Amino acid sequence: MQISEQDILNALKNVEDPDLKKDLVTLNMIKDVAIDGTKISFTLELTTPACPLKEMLKSACTNAIKEFVSADAEVSIQVTSRVTQPVNSSSLNEIKNIILISSGKGGVGKSTVASNLAVVLAKDGAKVGLIDADIYGPSIPTLFDLVDAKPGAEETADGKTKILPIEKHGIKLLSLGFFADPGQPVPWRGPMASNAVKQLFNDTNWGALDYLVVDLPPGTGDIHITITQSFPIAGAVVVTTPQQVALADTHKGLAMFNMPSINIPVLGVIENMSYFTPAELPDNKYYIFGKGGGRKLADRFSVPFLGEIPIIQSIGDAGDAGKPAALNNDAFLDTIFGDIASKIAQQISINNAQTAV
Repeated sequence: MQISEQDILNALKNVEDPDLKKDLVTLNMIKDVAIDGTKISFTLELTTPACPLKEMLKSACTNAIKEFVSADAEVSIQVTSRVTQPVNSSSLNEIKNIILISSGKGGVGKSTVASNLAVVLAKDGAKVGLIDADIYGPSIPTLFDLVDAKPGAEETADGKTKILPIEKHGIKLLSLGFFADPGQPVPWRGPMASNAVKQLFNDTNWGALDYLVVDLPPGTGDIHITITQSFPIAGAVVVTTPQQVALADTHKGLAMFNMPSINIPVLGVIENMSYFTPAELPDNKYYIFGKGGGRKLADRFSVPFLGEIPIIQSIGDAGDAGKPAALNNDAFLDTIFGDIASKIAQQISINNAQTAV
């Protein structure tokens, strides 16, 4: 029997993306079909390199071809990705998706989470930038060992000067901390702070990015309003700890994103410092600050619960050493941060597909 490209496409119409609720052919995810006898190869183009369904979809494609085309088929699938973007992303058109990382209060590990998520997305193959917009306590210079670093600048063809972000570990980085003396406090007034943060977006040569992760200041204030009303935001992630005081403040932060004047989709809640496991008792979990608060908060607002990050000394030590923990090839941490990053990327793809309808 002669196998045709149409036979392959007809078979793959039986494979549906569980998130986007359409088959792979309709979604235009099947590329470069090649047939040599019973040897069949093609490219599966996903909507994010961090797709958690990658292996499941590959297996489903192989099974569909064997069932509907030929049981003897030898199937070779190359997986690539083309990150989608919201249909309203008119400004900053080289940046596909802006992800806000927020917290209701300080001290919950928001910057550590933002840094490690950016690292994981870059390790998966995405083009990633990270803005430290926490004007009151910029942490990114410390977390990436760039305390004394100063960004460069370039003049564009139209005579404008653009900031050049610093590149490290495959991420383009920019922090207000790069422009201030680390030993001196900067007393920002609201309009000054808002203008400075807008410059990080508008006056920087970011190039093409799949994801721009933004580490917001804690709480709700001028910076949050400026960013959400000035730029097309793909979604916000809220970081909390299990304590009741943190959850109460996080509740306000989540409610802010739901306000009609802001109306930013919440991609989910991350609970940091969820439990402690001693190295000598690896099967024990001690919920020092309470249990399940982050999940209950997510349920209350009907948003995804993205995961728990335990108290692990290596995470703090890595940040202090200027090398985010996700770079250390620790299998346990890779699974934790990898799962959370995949869920965020997955939710963005779903939201982008829905806005395109």
